[in-house]
Amino acid sequence: MESKSILIKDTVIVDPGKTKKGSVLIENDKIVEISKDIGVNNAEEVIDGSDKILIPGMVNSHTHLSMTLLRGLADDLNLDEWLNEHIWPVEANLNGDYCYAGALLGCLEMIKSGTTTFNDMYFFMDDVARAVEDSGLRAKLSHGMIDLFDEEKRKNEFKESIRIIEKCHNTADGRIKVDFGPHSPYTCSPELLEEVREKANKYGVNIHIHVSETKNEVDQVIQAQGKRPFEYLHDIGFLGEDVLAAHAVWLSDYEKEIIKENDVKISHNPASNMKLASGISPVNELINNGICVSLGTDGAASNNNLDMIEELKIASLLQKVNTLDTTALNASKVFKMATFYGARALGLEDEIGSIELGKKADLVLLDRNSEHFTPYRHPISHLVYAANGSDVNTVIVNGEILMKDRDIFTIEEAAVLEIAENAAEELVSKS
Repeated sequence: MESKSILIKDTVIVDPGKTKKGSVLIENDKIVEISKDIGVNNAEEVIDGSDKILIPGMVNSHTHLSMTLLRGLADDLNLDEWLNEHIWPVEANLNGDYCYAGALLGCLEMIKSGTTTFNDMYFFMDDVARAVEDSGLRAKLSHGMIDLFDEEKRKNEFKESIRIIEKCHNTADGRIKVDFGPHSPYTCSPELLEEVREKANKYGVNIHIHVSETKNEVDQVIQAQGKRPFEYLHDIGFLGEDVLAAHAVWLSDYEKEIIKENDVKISHNPASNMKLASGISPVNELINNGICVSLGTDGAASNNNLDMIEELKIASLLQKVNTLDTTALNASKVFKMATFYGARALGLEDEIGSIELGKKADLVLLDRNSEHFTPYRHPISHLVYAANGSDVNTVIVNGEILMKDRDIFTIEEAAVLEIAENAAEELVSKS
C-alpha cells in the first residue's frame, strides 16, 4: 500500500495522562502535527473525528495468535490438564498453513477491536509473519522454545529461533521484529536459558517468557532448582530490561524486588488467569512500585478472545475486588498499561504507545454515538468501563488505514473466516 497524508479532523484525543480536542496530521508513517487549526487542504484524505475518540493503537503484550484455531476446544479445566490432555496433543499436528490461518484470524480480530501491535510466542513464526505482513499490523514475534532439558531438542530450538530472526526481523517496512521466546523456567533447561541470554545480547533482540503463572509451576521450579522462578532467573544472569515476563502471578516480596532491580517488564493477562484459575497478579502494587506492567490477552484458547478493550475493564475490576480498594488500578492507569506501558514493555516506546509528534501513526478511532457512551462525560472512564471492541471504527498502522467505518482494507474478512474455520476443523480432527 502507498502511504499518503491523512488528517483526523476535530476529534477528542485521549492519550495516557491527558485528554484534549484537536486534529492530527499524518504524513507517510508518522504524526507530523497536532493542533486545533489544521486545514483540510493539508491532507490527501480527511477523516471526520467530530463524533469519535482518538487513542493510541493498543498493544497486546502477550499472545499465542494461532491458538485462535483452538478457541473453545477445552474450557473449564486447570492449566496442567488443559495443556497436557487437550492443547499439546492438538498442537502436535500444527503446520505452517494452520498457523497462518489462525494468525490471520487473530489479526482480523485485533484490527476490529483496536489493537495495532502485539507480542506473540508460538510456532511456525515465519507463517505468522506472513499473516502480519498481509494484515498491516505491527508485531514482535518469537518462536516458543521448549527443550524439556534435552540437549538435542535445545539445539533444534536455537536453530529454529535463529532462522526466524534472520528471515523475519525488521521486515514488512519494520513492522515485524523478532525476539527469543523461551517458554518458561520449568520447560527450559538452565543451559537453554543461559544461551538465550547470550544470544539475545549478540543479536540485539529482546526476550519473551512465561514466569510464575501458576502455583504448581512455582513448586516445580523450586523442586528442580531450589529457588523460586524469578530468584532462579536472577541468579543465572538471565534477567534484564529487555525481558518481558508474562503472568507473574505468584510472587514473593523478594521476587518483586528482583523484578524492579532488573527492570523486567511484566505482561498481565487477567482474563486468562481468571479462566484457568491461575491466580491474581499483584499488578496495582507492582505499578505503584515503579515496575512496568503491560496488558495482554494471552491466547484465544484461554481467554477466549483478543479484545483488549474488554481486557481493560477486567484488569481494573479484578484489582479492585482483590484489594477491596475502589481506587486500585484506576481507569487512567489501566489505559496506560494497554498503550504506553505496552510499548515500553516491547522496547518500542520511542515509536508507539502515545500520540506525539514524530511517533509512528498507529492510531484508533472509536465511535461515541452509542447508548453505552451516553451520556458522554469522561472519555477514559468510558473507554475502560463502558466500551467494547465493536466501538472501534477506524484503525491506522504505520500511516496506513487498515480499517475505516468497520470496513477492512488489507485482508478479506469473509475469506479469512472460511480459511480459519476449515483449518480448525482439519487440525482438531487429526488429534
